Amino acid sequence: MPRYCYTFEDGETVDCFYSMGEAPTTIRKDGKTGKRNRRAERVAVPGASCWPMKPCVASGVHPSQAQKLRDYFKKHGLNVQVNDNGDPIYESVAQRKRALKIRGIHDNTSFD
Repeated sequence: MPRYCYTFEDGETVDCFYSMGEAPTTIRKDGKTGKRNRRAERVAVPGASCWPMKPCVASGVHPSQAQKLRDYFKKHGLNVQVNDNGDPIYESVAQRKRALKIRGIHDNTSFD
């Protein structure tokens, strides 16, 4: 499902997932109204919201392999955080794309 970003009056930006064509233009959360932020959804915008990404369980490893994955990223020149559960936390689209590529992982839903 596609990811959509919404920004609230206080500046908080959250991402939500909806089926194609079903994303509302506004959402309500905790009594606040958030408007869809297409700029934050664009991957080409430096400093776009919704990054760093939440831990990516889809490209994660078993917790016992977390340190091995950290070392692998470091060996390849990537400064990717890996939490204790073994899930990478990507800081940008470019970092995520490169990390997946060096691991031989193809993402059919990527922004290519």
